[in-house]
Amino acid sequence: MRKPVQNILDAIGDTPIVRLNKMAQGLKTEIYVKLEFANPGGSIKDRIAPFIIEEAVKSGRLKPGGTIVEATSGNTGMGLAMAAAVYGYKCVCVMSSKQSVDKQNMLKAMGVEVVVCPADVGPEDPRSYYSVAKKIASERPNAILGNQYDNPANGEAHYRTTGPEIWEQMSGDIDYYVAGVGTGGTVSGTSRFLKEKNPQLKTIGIDPVGSILTDYHRTGKITEAKSYLIEGVGEDIIPANVKFELIDEFVQVNDQEAITALHRLAKEEGIFAGSSCGMAVAGALKYAQKLNGGKMLVILPDGGGKYLGKFFNKEWLESKGIQV
Repeated sequence: MRKPVQNILDAIGDTPIVRLNKMAQGLKTEIYVKLEFANPGGSIKDRIAPFIIEEAVKSGRLKPGGTIVEATSGNTGMGLAMAAAVYGYKCVCVMSSKQSVDKQNMLKAMGVEVVVCPADVGPEDPRSYYSVAKKIASERPNAILGNQYDNPANGEAHYRTTGPEIWEQMSGDIDYYVAGVGTGGTVSGTSRFLKEKNPQLKTIGIDPVGSILTDYHRTGKITEAKSYLIEGVGEDIIPANVKFELIDEFVQVNDQEAITALHRLAKEEGIFAGSSCGMAVAGALKYAQKLNGGKMLVILPDGGGKYLGKFFNKEWLESKGIQV
């Protein structure tokens, strides 16, 4: 039982791990999922926000009353909004128009200034959410860019919190660690800790079809990204926080596979999760088909409440050619 804490940031972490039963029937590998939507801001990104802010303060980049600017699909924005409220900073979140309106409204409810940019432009385009975030951070007085893609504080947060939690909760009995790959902080930081504890552990990165990360891992070449529906995972850039040497294999999952798994999680396991969770579980099930035992832990980054108008909306799915 948790005791009272001093502020909302102290409530981050210690999220539950649950075994998959119906979805894993017939597999020789036990599959467990870590429910990161149990964090107070609703996602795994709650973990990195205090680390990003603390690093900026210690380095002298962020002064009292300053502004934190971030390019985000929404979840990091929520974590930063919580931390900004506690520490007394302003927050600006720059998002792609691909992200759900629910995410935008949640951030606005937290007092965040939300800037929406077109989704169908390249990362170097001055209209992209990466470019706009950098511009705002450079032009506003006493503002910094959180830069979750390249800021080492992202991976460090998971090395110091997510990895140790998993190791303790699983009593060190874990053979495969599975996570979606986006900024790289979750998969790489956690993998670094777990591999230090168990050098035989395999880390499996799950990537949406259309992202450039899988091809880069396999060939070392940067290809052109293509559009996909799943939010908050995959990339059209190579973030510094993706440490490819800590990821043993990549598994690609398409939108249909991810959304099918998402609905199965809800209907068969009672787990109401977000779109990237469906992708992670679909990839984990694919990979587990070839295994002959062991225990696998899959990160479920966020919950389903932010996606009611999209991934749980039959009409929207049908308009995108997705069957559930």
